[in-house]
Amino acid sequence: MSAPSASSSTPASPPPALPSVKLWTPGRGELVPEAKLAAVQAVQKLLTRPNTVVEIIDAQYGGLLADTASVLVPCRTYSVANGKLTTAGTTVDVRLTRSGRTWRVTSQRPAQPGPAARTLTPAARQVLANDRVILPPASAADIRSGNIHDTVLTAMLTLAKTYRIGISVLRSGHPLNVFGTNRPSDHPQGRAFDTWQINGQAVVNPATPRSLTTGYMRAAASTGSYNVGGPYQLDGATYFSDRTHHDHVHAGFSD
Repeated sequence: MSAPSASSSTPASPPPALPSVKLWTPGRGELVPEAKLAAVQAVQKLLTRPNTVVEIIDAQYGGLLADTASVLVPCRTYSVANGKLTTAGTTVDVRLTRSGRTWRVTSQRPAQPGPAARTLTPAARQVLANDRVILPPASAADIRSGNIHDTVLTAMLTLAKTYRIGISVLRSGHPLNVFGTNRPSDHPQGRAFDTWQINGQAVVNPATPRSLTTGYMRAAASTGSYNVGGPYQLDGATYFSDRTHHDHVHAGFSD
């Protein structure tokens, strides 16, 4: 009579842990930190679910007036379900109004990049593969949708030869009109990009060398941008500066 065979079982793997994410707080140089903090807290509340954490990539102005604001909040989410860790994210256009020193959230508008295109241009594929162009989830989805003009994509590739650029918003998640006006923005048409970080340094940070930001603004203009905005007013009709663009560099294209 043969001896019974020994049975063995492999212990189940523990579920992956959610990563620790850094809490976003306003840094030095912010014009209205209360507005950004209110927007970020609203987005965290909107997107947080059981077994999910929200990483705020940046908070930049889509518009800043005396008593109203748009704060664009690109973010990444990490979730654990069925033993797997998944990563997603979006950009939320948070609208606020001010009463005294208190900013109140009036609406939140998550990005809607649209479905991925069946085919992409070579420039789109190159940007998605370029580790010197740091894209938040909604901006990467914008490129995969095929709705970003090659002029924008080629400009980012050209800038990435000299700079490591942190993109905050391309198309989706941006106000349809220039904030506070009836003029259509270039962003929803896929003809603009905003940069919040250059070579790892935030544009809004007063410690970031002025020459780095102004050099980047001039380099953006040299790629064909007709409309370059940032924290500094440069000479020439191509450039502009205002409170909205205190925290990022905007580059818009005519086609």
